[in-house]
Amino acid sequence: MRKSILPKLTVFAAVFALALTGCSSNSKTSAETSAQASESAETTEAKATTVEITDIHGTVTVPVNPKTVVALDNRTFETLSDWGIKLVAAPKGVMPADSKYVADGEVQDIGDHKEPNLEIIAAANPDLVIVGQRFASYYEEIKKLVPNAAIIDLNFEVSKEAGASGDSFVNGLKDTTITLGKIFDKNAEAEKLTSDFDKAIEKAKSAYNGTDKIMTVVVSGGDIGFSAPLSGRVWGPMYEVFGWKSALEVDGASSDHKGDDISVEAIAQSNPDWIFVMDRDAAISSTKDAVPAQDVINNSPALQNTTAISKGQIVYAPNDTYTNESIQTYLELFDNLATSLSK
Repeated sequence: MRKSILPKLTVFAAVFALALTGCSSNSKTSAETSAQASESAETTEAKATTVEITDIHGTVTVPVNPKTVVALDNRTFETLSDWGIKLVAAPKGVMPADSKYVADGEVQDIGDHKEPNLEIIAAANPDLVIVGQRFASYYEEIKKLVPNAAIIDLNFEVSKEAGASGDSFVNGLKDTTITLGKIFDKNAEAEKLTSDFDKAIEKAKSAYNGTDKIMTVVVSGGDIGFSAPLSGRVWGPMYEVFGWKSALEVDGASSDHKGDDISVEAIAQSNPDWIFVMDRDAAISSTKDAVPAQDVINNSPALQNTTAISKGQIVYAPNDTYTNESIQTYLELFDNLATSLSK
């Protein structure tokens, strides 16, 4: 009579199951080890306390999430505000009136760039001072006042004298945003802003037909000043970025913040297809009895027969543009340009 093989099979199955259990256990242990290693790496990265930043002067070691921050660059205020960054001091006189920093009594007022009270910076004993634009000339003085602070100068030039104004403008704003993201641990937010910025540029560029004549102006004190191509901080670089054709060429055009002083009749004779306007006074809270740019344009008899006025082809920059040249301001402006030019 043949012996049953069931006992042997049962033993074999038990051994096989045990082996599988061991493999499963080893696999689980391996997965757990990998996860723990990844978590450890993330923890190590999260514990980084400083970051290397490159500004126009070189490489600077900056604390991550500094506790005491002074910001002086108009290109950074809205980004810092949106990210909830606290400031100990700022130049309230050259900031948008509706900025939360202006209303915050705990943020000390350094004053404007013409007569700043830099001693406030020294008294604040900051971990970080963000310099740029109007305050760029005070860089060395501030370094002497707060030798233990990290000082970064995010200034970038966009005038035609500096070279490729369009590239400088685009790359400067993106670099500033990415730099702030590294310092304040807002890398994802910074990447999104710069990605949206690139998309907004392409949208506005595609909306322009390549032939319409563009007139860019700055309205200040009831006067209309010509903002020449490649000159000035706001409109100038956009001629290169978007390939605009200027309705008017002026010899010796400057980068004056009020625009160049030419007659309204000269602007009218150039017969622009579009007029793009920045209202300088609307951005300055201390300006009293200022005439809104829209009223100045609408009440100028010489301009009424231009193609731009007769067709209603006028675009106004956001009211706070003169004191808020953040990447958010340009996102809003470019979206407005794309919408208007697409009609």
